[in-house]
Amino acid sequence: MPLIENEKIKPFRLVKYFTIISLVVIFIGALVLSFLNIHWARAMQLKKSEEYALVLVENLNHQVFLQFIIPVVLKFGKIELSNPDQFERMDTIVRSTLHSFKVDMVNIYDTNNTISYSFDKQLIGRKNMGGTGYEYAISGTPTSTLVQRGNFWEIPMGFPKESRLTTFAPIRAERQFLRISGPVLGVVEIVQDISEDYQTILSFQLLVIATCVVVMSILIGVLIYVVQRGEAIIQQRTQEQLSLKEKLAQSERLSSLGGMVAGISHEIRNPLGIIRSSAELLKKKVAQFDPSNSIPEIIVEESSRLNLIITDFLNFAKPRLPQLAACRIDDILEKNIVFITPQIQDQGYIIVKHFAHHLPEIQADSDMLYQAFLNIFMNSIQAMPEGGKIQVSIQSAGRIVTVCIEDEGPGVPEDLLERIWDPFFTTKEKGTGLGLGIVKNIIESHNGSIRAENRKGELGVRVIIELPITNIGDSAIQ
Repeated sequence: MPLIENEKIKPFRLVKYFTIISLVVIFIGALVLSFLNIHWARAMQLKKSEEYALVLVENLNHQVFLQFIIPVVLKFGKIELSNPDQFERMDTIVRSTLHSFKVDMVNIYDTNNTISYSFDKQLIGRKNMGGTGYEYAISGTPTSTLVQRGNFWEIPMGFPKESRLTTFAPIRAERQFLRISGPVLGVVEIVQDISEDYQTILSFQLLVIATCVVVMSILIGVLIYVVQRGEAIIQQRTQEQLSLKEKLAQSERLSSLGGMVAGISHEIRNPLGIIRSSAELLKKKVAQFDPSNSIPEIIVEESSRLNLIITDFLNFAKPRLPQLAACRIDDILEKNIVFITPQIQDQGYIIVKHFAHHLPEIQADSDMLYQAFLNIFMNSIQAMPEGGKIQVSIQSAGRIVTVCIEDEGPGVPEDLLERIWDPFFTTKEKGTGLGLGIVKNIIESHNGSIRAENRKGELGVRVIIELPITNIGDSAIQ
């Protein structure tokens, strides 16, 4: 059965695995796409910062040329930033031009790669500090370099603590109506702190990733819930189909068996009746000559016992349809108890009743239910050969009446609980194994259900019977 069940669920599991893998691939693709977008955003930001730096250099070049170089040359004849007045004038022009812009450092080099002006006065006069950026700029080509600082995992992951853009650009003499078109007079180095811009991009990146994670987590959670529900439904339907197939196969077997048993029982009953009648007649004649001879009596008793067995066979093989009429479960059980009490009261058995008040009437065949309850009582008595307590309770809830009969016997192994209703199955040394099968047929013919379970924490078996208050055929009967 598990193999068939797995075969039925396998296609659904294939869809489940395919869907989960698809979501994972989409999630990974979304993350990759977000990283590519962030890379593109950083590239755009870097390009924007480079262009911004060139605009600053152009503006600074213009201001320095007009407000410093021309006036100083006219006044002093030459430019000497070592002169305090000239340096102060240059510092004022540079700082006022770059005021409110995110510029951390400005260095101005002469044509000999010597720093003539700097925000950091300690750098003034140093030579060969420009490197390759200076070489490109002195030849007329501006360059920009991104410098990032962080520990060994911050930079590879894309969120350094500090990001600075260093731009080298030439300072040119301006011609009339045209900017930055004259000869190169020096090189300006501008250092911008773009850490805040990168932090903004990082925040956006984290937001995108977090959104992807949340959305995918919700989708995967919904998928897992749907899959679990689907598996449960499929498993339930598979179980129902298997149960129906088993019932159908069992019904077919029982039908064949019932026909065979009915035929054999009928053939046995006729000669058995002749044997019993002859034994009773023989008993009367033998009693006149040899009263101590018990052989005829034994034949009569065993014939009667065999007749009861055949009756069980016939009742199971050809169960009659219930003749429904209004009746009360408590009255039927009281009748059972009254019948068996004289037979068991001296053998150590006690019957304890727990009947609810105001129990409703049901539509049932009282004779058939009487036979079913009697079989259960006899089964409980046989399970306790040394005597014991039998508890009987009746409850009503909704449209169901529930009867519970409990004994204090050794119980039934868990793996055999479902088999006790099978025909010819018995755990006793004697018996046909048809008693509980007949009980099950009677209860199910009333659209009810019956099940058995071992009492938890105690010895004994509990038989639970549920019967509907209104049967399907009520309207036809009424």
